[in-house]
Amino acid sequence: MIVKWLRESTIASVLLLLVRLYVGYEWLTSGWGKVTGGFDAAGFLTGALAKSGGEHPAVSSWWASFLEHFAVPNVGLFNILVPYGEVLVGLGLILGTFTWLAAFFGMVMNFAFLFSGTVSSNPLLLLLQIFIVVAGSNAGRIGLDYFIQPYFRKNFGRRR
Repeated sequence: MIVKWLRESTIASVLLLLVRLYVGYEWLTSGWGKVTGGFDAAGFLTGALAKSGGEHPAVSSWWASFLEHFAVPNVGLFNILVPYGEVLVGLGLILGTFTWLAAFFGMVMNFAFLFSGTVSSNPLLLLLQIFIVVAGSNAGRIGLDYFIQPYFRKNFGRRR
């Protein structure tokens, strides 16, 4: 019932617009600060690894293994992916362009931050992005998706 309302209701699309603008602003400002401020993920990754030890670790061993064996050796890649990913997610949500995809990738980043032992605003953003993803195309009805989705349906839709 709630899913149907999120996916079909005009009122839901207006509420989702407000949610999108808030979440998008959070992502955009966070990412822009990193793009213009000389972001380096090395300190964050090292701090996350430090949280994987002790009696009550905040970071699971499997995630610490991923960080140690992939993220830290490829920190240069993460120095690009994180800030520009945050900016693109923010723009996608604010403009309503590929809305559910932007929210999905925002969720991926929120989970990565949470797995790394950082709470901050991540749970709230994650929850709001779940509503956007569940709403599907209705989340971008008031946005550029209104114009983009018909093109994709016409040119790339299911063929029988």
